[in-house]
Amino acid sequence: MEFTVKQIAMLLDGEVAGNESLAISKLAKIEEGQPGDISFLSNLKYEPHLYTTRASAVIVDRSFQPKRPVSSALIFVENSYSAFTRLLEEYHKQISFARMGVEEPSYLGEGSQIGDQIYRGAFSYIGRNCQIGKNVKIYPHTYVGNNVRIGDNTILQAGVRIMDNCVIGNFCVLHPNVVIGSEGFGFAPQADGSYKTIPQLGNVIIEDFVNIGAGTTIDCATLGSTIIRQGVKLDNLIQIAHNVEIGRNTVIAAQTGIAGSTKIGENCVIAGQVGFAGHLTIANNTKVGAQSGVGKNITEEGTSLNGSHAFLLRDNMRSQAIFRRLPDLDRRVSELEKKNNK
Repeated sequence: MEFTVKQIAMLLDGEVAGNESLAISKLAKIEEGQPGDISFLSNLKYEPHLYTTRASAVIVDRSFQPKRPVSSALIFVENSYSAFTRLLEEYHKQISFARMGVEEPSYLGEGSQIGDQIYRGAFSYIGRNCQIGKNVKIYPHTYVGNNVRIGDNTILQAGVRIMDNCVIGNFCVLHPNVVIGSEGFGFAPQADGSYKTIPQLGNVIIEDFVNIGAGTTIDCATLGSTIIRQGVKLDNLIQIAHNVEIGRNTVIAAQTGIAGSTKIGENCVIAGQVGFAGHLTIANNTKVGAQSGVGKNITEEGTSLNGSHAFLLRDNMRSQAIFRRLPDLDRRVSELEKKNNK
């Protein structure tokens, strides 16, 4: 895909200084720019590269004034970083939705309905009685089970698995090898020490504008639905158990695990390798640091949490009791030191 400098400037509400008819086909770092590339200058630490780059065009702030002649065309905008981010988004959208048609071999089950501008990659499988929206892109080796509903403008990257009866919203992106609706971890202990499987009969509902990273798994509910609300962003390799609910616009980093029936609020920020026990309720706007273990309800909005370690339970409980008293103990020690120094 090629665009002129003028077309890009119009998209970004910018003004051009230089040759506005130059063709642009790629985005690049300013220090690596070549003819046909466009880059940006936001951090003035990189200003020396502006005078040596071979990029055809560079996006800069309106307030920027070059100190030396520049060979590249300059696009002046209010905020060069934001403008380049917008350009990245537009470029990604163009390449993500460029594919059309049906590659063979692929399978479409009886009773399934497919929207316009569809892409179905080779070896993709769509089961019976599915409803697939318009402009959906289903990449090779993707499996869609029976009775699945997928909204408009959603992308299923290679190797995604969506099990029976699950619902995916509009403008979602599921990255390679995501599994939606796999059987939850439900086993009932028996008198002889063995475990009996509890059938998992529910589904997963993913609302609009959700992004799910590679290798993440979201289990179906035992009964009812596991629910991922609108705007949630999940990193790679996250495990979400049965009947979990994640609130709107919450972001979760890699290798986090959420046990069954836990409810996480809206606009939460969860760092990597966090573990949540089951049947918890986590308030809106909660922030949890990396490798933390959350084992109790968080009821106050805006709480920040951090920390986790494991040792003998009885010692751990005693230590936690002392730890909670440390601020008071520190105050008392300070008061005693002041008395002794008089």
